[in-house]
Amino acid sequence: MFKRIFTRCAVFAAGCAASLAVMAAQPNVVILATGGTIAGAGAEATNSATYQAAKVPVDKLIAGVPELAKVAAVRGEQVFQIASESFTNEHLLALGKRVSALVKQADVDGIVITHGTDTLEETAYFLNLVIKSDKPIVLVGSMRPGTAMSADGMLNLYNAVAAAAAKDARGKGVLVAMNDELNSGRDVSKMINIQTGAFKSPWGPLGMIVEGRNYWFRLPAKRHTVNSEFDIDKIDSLPLVGIAYGHGNVADTAYKALAASGAKAIIHAGTGNGSVAKNVVAGLRELRSQGVQIIRSSHVNAGGFVLRNAEQPDDQYDWVVAHDLNPQKARILATVALTKTGDSKELQRIFWEY
Repeated sequence: MFKRIFTRCAVFAAGCAASLAVMAAQPNVVILATGGTIAGAGAEATNSATYQAAKVPVDKLIAGVPELAKVAAVRGEQVFQIASESFTNEHLLALGKRVSALVKQADVDGIVITHGTDTLEETAYFLNLVIKSDKPIVLVGSMRPGTAMSADGMLNLYNAVAAAAAKDARGKGVLVAMNDELNSGRDVSKMINIQTGAFKSPWGPLGMIVEGRNYWFRLPAKRHTVNSEFDIDKIDSLPLVGIAYGHGNVADTAYKALAASGAKAIIHAGTGNGSVAKNVVAGLRELRSQGVQIIRSSHVNAGGFVLRNAEQPDDQYDWVVAHDLNPQKARILATVALTKTGDSKELQRIFWEY
């Protein structure tokens, strides 16, 4: 009898030791929660587009996906609890500095940031520019609140943690994990507001994540993270950069108002190839003579590609083109770049390289 009990105890102890060994071997992933739809709740299960964002705290998000424990040792921090359309430059700086502090810790292998989808692409690109680490940083959101039928948040969060825990995600820049895809934080944008496949890159995803495993197909070509000349630890404030939308019958009213409010640069969200209406050109040239940087981008959703000296003589006017960056991403790069230089030629180099 005693022998049988001893045997059972030994088996139990061995099992515990094995479990502890697995836990000790697991990568450590920190989830930084900022709010958004992934933390939202609707009144009924049929409410997939009508709900309140930023309601569920990070501990409940983690508890709602117990499978996370199979891929990483996870802990959470509630950084903000807001809808992402309310993100400001101050929020970006605070989040960036917290991420920078965490990636320096030996006991942190990866970071996941839960985020509202409205400005998720902006935060992802900002972190891609200013965080000096090759550790995986993965942003994740959802298009439906967790209370809705076919809610996408649970799987998105599981995939994000699995991606952040994987060694093969290192060195690929800041990632966005949505709808089974792994996209570059530089390229990806929200293309529609009511479907789970909302986030797309005009140049395609970097990879896919299936049942917790990453499958990679391409690498980011532009400078990012460890190869970036920008460092969040050296940035304490961000200059104001505004966006003015180009359209038929457009006037220069918005551009002048942005400059009067203190904007150091204005992103022209132009039609087609960043086209500028002829009745706006004189106003933009005047603003440039006053020291305001003029940056031509395109609001073409599927990938506006602005060519220098096409449509407008950028060299003559001393304007900058945003390359393939959409207006909101161009704003992020401009506000980061202006912390280091106010020279238009240097700004153009930065837009080519990032």
